Amino acid sequence: MLGSTPTVVIAPDSFKGSLSAQAVAEAIAGGVKRALPDATVRLCPMADGGEGTLDAMLARGGERRIVRVCGAAQAQREAAVGLLPDGSAVIETAEIVGITDAVAMQTDVEARDTRGMGEAVRLLLDAGARRFFVALGGSSTNDGGAGLLVGLGLKLLDAGGRELEPTPEALARLARVDASGLDSRLAQTTFVAMSDVDNPLTGEHGATAVFGPQKGVARERIGALDAVLGHFAELAQQALGRECHALPGAGAAGGLGFALHLLGARFEAGAEVVAEQVGLDVALDGANWLITGEGRSDAQTLHGKAPFIACRHARAAGVPATLLSGGVDSNALARLSEHFSGCFSPAPGPISLEVAIRDAARLLANEAEQLARLKFGA
Repeated sequence: MLGSTPTVVIAPDSFKGSLSAQAVAEAIAGGVKRALPDATVRLCPMADGGEGTLDAMLARGGERRIVRVCGAAQAQREAAVGLLPDGSAVIETAEIVGITDAVAMQTDVEARDTRGMGEAVRLLLDAGARRFFVALGGSSTNDGGAGLLVGLGLKLLDAGGRELEPTPEALARLARVDASGLDSRLAQTTFVAMSDVDNPLTGEHGATAVFGPQKGVARERIGALDAVLGHFAELAQQALGRECHALPGAGAAGGLGFALHLLGARFEAGAEVVAEQVGLDVALDGANWLITGEGRSDAQTLHGKAPFIACRHARAAGVPATLLSGGVDSNALARLSEHFSGCFSPAPGPISLEVAIRDAARLLANEAEQLARLKFGA
């Protein structure tokens, strides 16, 4: 039995398709409070640069805005962006050109682009933002970030001087890049790219070869599209005077990382940025226990995912961290257990995915209650 009132930090990622990170944290907190009514509970919902990052970044304050921009398939769509209390802007790639956009995914990947990302940046520049956090996870595009740059004023020209769309199929005809029309405000703007991907733009470890197939790139088209991005990169680098196609992260989000490198972006692990924004280290000060989790934990969790980053911060503070995820890959359990003080799933027995998603909040609360009773002898 703990001699004093325990302090529990709850810092999960979202359970995609089921609960937001905030909802997960609240459900776990409810279970902990049932077992430990007097406990101090500190909620720090997390994300790692993918879907849900905007919500996590705004959890401690800021303004959510809805903007109208081009989606990946050029159709106009409404997307959420954020302005933080210090005036910084947050743009989530998954919100604008996300792989969960069913309409865009019906369009061939060679006809998708990231123009809407550039449009969102311009709208936030209009709002006064000069520092941008760009969460790169969950994109459906493979345009090398050409669309982002076109949305900011770059021109792509064919051999006859005609403007081209920033889609991969159009980039195949690219002869010249004109950067003279880029928004002049970019010179006073800084970008932080949030990603745990360190791939270059092209080659066997590049955007097209590694991530293209999950976005719809046919295997037989990988080589051709990789060459198209390489040609675009060569001309874009000449136009902007910066060589960055081989830098780590250039291949993130179908090459959106390359375009951000061209704009001078600093790349940081998404979960680390969120941890700082939500004040995770401050919350851990004097805490007795951290609970984190995600929809499903496996070996990839240990490669910069939100639960691992939360765990790492907890261990640095001398706080034990428990993993409570929707599912835990048994093949990764040994490796996960090297870092977490116990790895658990809320499923009480064999249940369907439909039931797990529907009842996620209740199941999490029940499991958190039992874990709290075990941990503190309540």
